[in-house]
Amino acid sequence: MVDRARVIAESRTVLARHARTFNLAGKFLRAEQLDEAAILYAFCRLVDDLVDEAPDITTGAHAIAEVEAELRGEAPQRPLLAVFAAQLHAHGIDRGAALELIAGVRSDAGTVALADDAELLRYCYRVAGTVGLMMCGVLGVRAPGARAFALDLGIAMQLTNICRDVAEDAARGRVYLPATRLAEVQVDGEALLRGQAPRPAIAGVVLDLLTLADRHYASAGLGMRFIPWPSRLAILVASRVYRAIGLVLRTRGGDALAGRAVAPPWLKLACTGEALLRFGLTLLPAPAPRHDPALHRHIADLPGA
Repeated sequence: MVDRARVIAESRTVLARHARTFNLAGKFLRAEQLDEAAILYAFCRLVDDLVDEAPDITTGAHAIAEVEAELRGEAPQRPLLAVFAAQLHAHGIDRGAALELIAGVRSDAGTVALADDAELLRYCYRVAGTVGLMMCGVLGVRAPGARAFALDLGIAMQLTNICRDVAEDAARGRVYLPATRLAEVQVDGEALLRGQAPRPAIAGVVLDLLTLADRHYASAGLGMRFIPWPSRLAILVASRVYRAIGLVLRTRGGDALAGRAVAPPWLKLACTGEALLRFGLTLLPAPAPRHDPALHRHIADLPGA
């Protein structure tokens, strides 16, 4: 018998320790929904850590394969997987989204290099857009058209992560900045891995990707109306506060190699205030938003897009 209360408590601890932005946003959710969101986050964190913290590629691959087998019902489930699988069923969430996330994280094992924007956006879809799809179920979002906007929020946040973590990722042998964009500024991924890439050139690529992220944030903002109003503010706060990381990078001219960009408390407070204002605006009558299909041209064949 799985102790669900214990899994929830442990998941809440994981959320508080590793996800300050989402933990802040969670204060605007009802306790039961925060529990559900924490379970989802703990699952995503588990999958991510199995690759990032593995001593070698083989060990990481084996560990993530075990999780995939548990999720498919092909192996006995550890408590978190049992509770997470029950969550998927209870909320009518397609298990395929979780499997896509696992596929995305699996691609992080070893050296990473992305050829172009298409590969970048497909990666962002898998490791973060899928989280948006699953959150739709957790929050009770039922409108079919909502999923495209939920994907955009996940993609925008992952693009922000990539811009913030250029140096850290390079230290792990990972280059998520597309090779085509690097070539435009006469840099290659190997130079970035060696720590020899010109900072102004990398900064230019980062600024361009932040602009791409902003297009997805703007689209996600249009779709906030699909979220039931008791949960809407939490997602607005998460979106605005996370986007603030990009604002900090912009004040540096996009220099992601100058150190990890962190939004200071005053900026988070300002973003929370902005989220409150936007929340009020979403309560006013308005026509249903229409999604821009151009945003998903590279992921159009994937579920939810």
